[in-house]
Amino acid sequence: NAIRLFLEESGLHRARGDERALRAWSEAAGSAWKELAFPVSFRGGQLTVEVGSSVALAELKGFHAETFRTRANAALGETQIRKVVFKLNS
Repeated sequence: NAIRLFLEESGLHRARGDERALRAWSEAAGSAWKELAFPVSFRGGQLTVEVGSSVALAELKGFHAETFRTRANAALGETQIRKVVFKLNS
């Protein structure tokens, strides 16, 4: 995870527009999810989020995904994130 942290802090791993969407989702999800769910890519309106456990994955899919997506788009000022895909980080 040191490489991921370096890439995140350096901004080398993705374009600025993508970074805005990833940051907006993280802020919408809040600090409680920071260690459990990490947005990893944003392309063509689809945000991919890696999740650390199957329990967290089920909770996000079942209860929080749409709320976080709506909040993130509100922060962005437009509907950029049209779909959120969660994948278990193995």
